[in-house]
Amino acid sequence: MTHYVLNRSFNTSVKRTERVLEIAEAFGLGLSDTQFVVYDNLELEVNAGDVVYITGQSGSGKSLALKDLAAQMEAGGLDIADLNQVELDPDLPAIDQIGATMTEATDLLSKAGISDAYIYLRRPHELSDGQRYRLKLAKVMNSTADVWVADEFGAVLDRVTAKAVAFSMQKVARRMGKIFMVATTHTDLVEELAPSLTIIKRFREKVELQHGA
Repeated sequence: MTHYVLNRSFNTSVKRTERVLEIAEAFGLGLSDTQFVVYDNLELEVNAGDVVYITGQSGSGKSLALKDLAAQMEAGGLDIADLNQVELDPDLPAIDQIGATMTEATDLLSKAGISDAYIYLRRPHELSDGQRYRLKLAKVMNSTADVWVADEFGAVLDRVTAKAVAFSMQKVARRMGKIFMVATTHTDLVEELAPSLTIIKRFREKVELQHGA
């Protein structure tokens, strides 16, 4: 099993303006410099074929966990495909963006939730945000990377589509032995992702781990 440890903290301070001092006095708040701990020696086991679902409130540290895990995996020799770093060729129709053959391309697009022949013929600027997002997901699945990473997974998709794409991608990832890691504020993807590990990030260093498939 592959072992990872998350440690992340920040030194914080508050500028002492007149209004800040008034608030501090009114609510009894201390203004001394403090260390804000986000992850305190959090130990995780993640292996090929695992699906990692990181969720929690906005600003709780989900993206930090995703970024740090991906960085440790890359340092360990794994190749990372980050959805946010995927680039689309502005001059090519969707059908020509991926796959060695048309059959392979249509299969990948279908797995990413695109099955309309009209969309196949459109270039990126002619697609909606959701369609471009799904095209990028297809490119991630088409990559040779060991790890697929998606921050704010499905944020531009409606919930029905997000669930369908989540189910499809985790199936493909597991079949191909890829690690699939997502971070999102949405908590409604458990059934579709069937995560091997769920990281529920709460306030400060508080974290709940749930182990599944």
